Amino acid sequence: MNAYEPKVKETHQQLGADLSETGNPQSAIRNSQSDNPHSPLPTPHSPLPTLLIATTNKGKVAEIASLLEGSGRRVIGLEDLPQVPPPVEETGTTFVENALIKADYYQQVSGLLTLADDSGLEVDALDGRPGVYSARYGGEGLSGAQQIALLLEEMKDTPEEKRTARFVCVVALVGAAGETSGKRESARRLDGAVVDSPVMQQIRQTFEGRCEGRIAIAPRGASGFGYDPIFIDAELGRTFAELSPGEKSSRSHRGKALRAAIKYLEALLK
Repeated sequence: MNAYEPKVKETHQQLGADLSETGNPQSAIRNSQSDNPHSPLPTPHSPLPTLLIATTNKGKVAEIASLLEGSGRRVIGLEDLPQVPPPVEETGTTFVENALIKADYYQQVSGLLTLADDSGLEVDALDGRPGVYSARYGGEGLSGAQQIALLLEEMKDTPEEKRTARFVCVVALVGAAGETSGKRESARRLDGAVVDSPVMQQIRQTFEGRCEGRIAIAPRGASGFGYDPIFIDAELGRTFAELSPGEKSSRSHRGKALRAAIKYLEALLK
């Protein structure tokens, strides 16, 4: 166990207790900060407008930050908030529903423009499975290698021409994107202070990216993660685990959805 894990566990317990008492995610954040009035709150007074990426994956945050470089927007992840919010249950039956569940929740918790995504693998021979359950395929606790073995076992009698599949990713953007008029209104910051703020344009948009391919007979390649070693890109003829990071970013479902979201965001910031 690393030094960070106990802190996250303690934070989640505290926020969970605050949520049960208040029923309001923003109140829970404020309650957990009450003992530290000098917490670095991301507020409307920050030098740059902030985009929250609803993940604790620092690599994903850095990737999106690099795509937005020069846009005049600060990019942070969940771990950059004063307290890491407890996770939200993904109860949707589609990628769009789950992406919006996460974006809506973390936007309400933080008050920031929030980007969240949901993605998975759809296999035609398995009637679209594992789909939205890709991360939990086979049950909780299975490793990536075990999930791959399970999927290949299910497809052991499937001929090459029927092994078609695709990676799908939906990115959701929820929150205030930019000032739309000269109007101003009173707004409550995360620390409870009431400030005079401009009326902001509220957005709730989703963007989809897909990559078509087929399922390999056996894993190939040493890069990537998840189902990458058995997903063969239809155009390149190599698995995602055989691609360089640059090749995968340009081809992947997540890269396509992110670029569409960022193009939309950049248009709003002009």
